[in-house]
Amino acid sequence: MIFEQLQLIPPILKALDKENYTSATPIQEQAIPPVLAGRDLFGCAQTGTGKTAAFLLPIIQLLSAQQGRPNGKRAIRSLILTPTRELAIQIADNAKAYGCFTKLRSGVIVGGVSQRAQEQLLEQGVDILIATPGRLIDLMSQGVVDLSHVQILVLDEADRMLDMGFIHDMKRIIAKLPAKRQTLFFSATMPSEITSLVNSLLRNPVKVEITPVSSTAERIQQQLYFVDKPNKQQLLIDLLQDSSIASALVFTRTKHGADRLVRGLTKAKITAQAIHGDKSQNARQAALNNFKSGATRILVATDIAARGIDIDELSHVVNYNLPNIPETYVHRIGRTGRAGLSGIAISFCEEEEIPYLKDIEKLTKQTIPVIADHPYPMTGTAAMEANRVVSAPPKNDVRNSSGGSGGRRRRRRPSAGK
Repeated sequence: MIFEQLQLIPPILKALDKENYTSATPIQEQAIPPVLAGRDLFGCAQTGTGKTAAFLLPIIQLLSAQQGRPNGKRAIRSLILTPTRELAIQIADNAKAYGCFTKLRSGVIVGGVSQRAQEQLLEQGVDILIATPGRLIDLMSQGVVDLSHVQILVLDEADRMLDMGFIHDMKRIIAKLPAKRQTLFFSATMPSEITSLVNSLLRNPVKVEITPVSSTAERIQQQLYFVDKPNKQQLLIDLLQDSSIASALVFTRTKHGADRLVRGLTKAKITAQAIHGDKSQNARQAALNNFKSGATRILVATDIAARGIDIDELSHVVNYNLPNIPETYVHRIGRTGRAGLSGIAISFCEEEEIPYLKDIEKLTKQTIPVIADHPYPMTGTAAMEANRVVSAPPKNDVRNSSGGSGGRRRRRRPSAGK
């Protein structure tokens, strides 16, 4: 479906044309009409599906159709809450791009930078405010934010906001908003806590579910390496000798682990930078820009910092550490294989991570193909446990139902670029 069919106003269509966007994604097709009609909406979609435009485009249209306050500074009429600084900045950039031919003004409030510039922004007034909960709460407590005119609330990446412990901040912020408002709620995963929150905040919402929480993109080729913990770094260095891996986003469990891995890769003459919560906002943005431009080949990130990394042509994702929350695996690998492109998701599994692997395969109803032929195979009792896992995939494995072998396929490692 082309955007003209969604009844968007000419200034928005002009902006989309400037960005070379012509066809709407499925979530945009399904979300934009009900939002324009004033309905509350619950969108469950993985990253890379186009959900940012799915809420920004109708918000810009709805606010453009109304007159702002005739006197005084602009009132905040739409509030977009998001968990991380990177994601907030990305949404703010998109809001400016999509609204560049309208008279709307948008701004971003995040932690990790000087508060003074943000106070000046609020003094001037904005129509659309994008914010992280922590910094917004700080400014609210100082009496410099007025949310009494908010007409449209967006909770983006709500599952991650819950994971990061923002639930109480979210409730404090929502308590300051008008009861009569439109609420748009987006989440990549749908645990029970999300369902409860949706039921408490949304009124008769339209539900748009593009990709089920347990699904992994069909175009993503998944690979699993059983490897002892001390050999993980060298295995990654070995894999990165393949020049077809032009760039890769590598996930670690901890901030210290990310920094340690970057030091090891740098020593091996592989350009790498880390992005996590201990880095300043300027350092995080610089690392992200270097990765996008190709100046840095490897970006090592923790899950929290990775929210907001938006790269359309990312060919490889590496789970250096398997996540202990299976939905996080789905979200991680969904960062490759976007926009109709193929992608490769490589996962390392050490002994203590085998239970995480079982949980992931139970959720996705898939067995991840094992690459057994590599220089650093798992040893000792851990290898016996890994072999047992390989021999006994979940009973509802999708490969079994389609006439597959019933177990994980053992094969030689293919070229990483295939």
